[in-house]
Amino acid sequence: MKLYPLQFQPILKDRIWGGTKINTYLNKPITSEITGESWEISTVENDVSIIANGSLKGKSLNEIINEFPEKVIGTKVFQQFGKQFPLLFKYLDAREDLSIQVHPNDALAAKRHNSFGKTEMWFVMQADADARLIVGFKEKSSPEEYLKSLESKTLISILDTKKVKKGDVFFLETGTVHAIGAGTVIAEIQQTSDITYRLYDFDRVDSQGNNRELHVDLALEAINYNVVAAEKKYSKIENTSNTVVDCNYFTTNFIPLNGSVLVSKNGHSFTVYMCVEGSFTLNYQGEVYNYKIGDTILLPAELLEFEIKGISSVLEIYIS
Repeated sequence: MKLYPLQFQPILKDRIWGGTKINTYLNKPITSEITGESWEISTVENDVSIIANGSLKGKSLNEIINEFPEKVIGTKVFQQFGKQFPLLFKYLDAREDLSIQVHPNDALAAKRHNSFGKTEMWFVMQADADARLIVGFKEKSSPEEYLKSLESKTLISILDTKKVKKGDVFFLETGTVHAIGAGTVIAEIQQTSDITYRLYDFDRVDSQGNNRELHVDLALEAINYNVVAAEKKYSKIENTSNTVVDCNYFTTNFIPLNGSVLVSKNGHSFTVYMCVEGSFTLNYQGEVYNYKIGDTILLPAELLEFEIKGISSVLEIYIS
């Protein structure tokens, strides 16, 4: 079986806070005006990505990993995770504020949900003039202060709000209380997990008039009450893989592409490219593939040498 750069059918998710930028900004075929998320590469149960291009079109990501694990996910990733694909890639459009939430760490998620934890990062692709994110506490807090602020509906007053612009990056370790604010389009890279504890949802109701479920007590043990330094500064040297995040779960580089770059890999891990601006081509063994903003590409680990070329901003993700 000859492997090649893979793209997948977007898994589109309606959300109470979603909008239309998944279509207007990222070119996805949405069918509602509250589309909040496009899951680009996923093996979350009941949301497994289906290949959209080439000879493997119609097969699921799980199918090809089961058939060719080391060729697809890489020798080192296979040793570490077996046939589980360990990451989830998304784009999000926040027309309104998301709920204030937190994710459990690996140990807590395994104990409670038989799941990975949810370490994640955000890359801000687009931000309206007044767009903000919530990331952690302003000052060291405690379970008692957290519960008291929820009761008095003053939780936001003890949380750290950050004004954001295009290109900003935030790395959210598990336990960090957070919320994506209205007016942002975000590229999100995270562990394969859909475990979220919702702390506060601004008293919103759904189309049936119901409040969304909160997980106040579950969150108590999951929250990191210390102040965190989540914002990441990084270099932007043209035609270079500039490291943005390098953690136990993934490495993310930022490539400001202006021309061409020859890429060499070692077969240890798959590589994912998320096109966050502009367009580029990828040349693999004489075959040329075209990509534009909003495209997400999985390079199977056995693709060792290729060229990317264009005027674009690209996120490059793999497991070290």
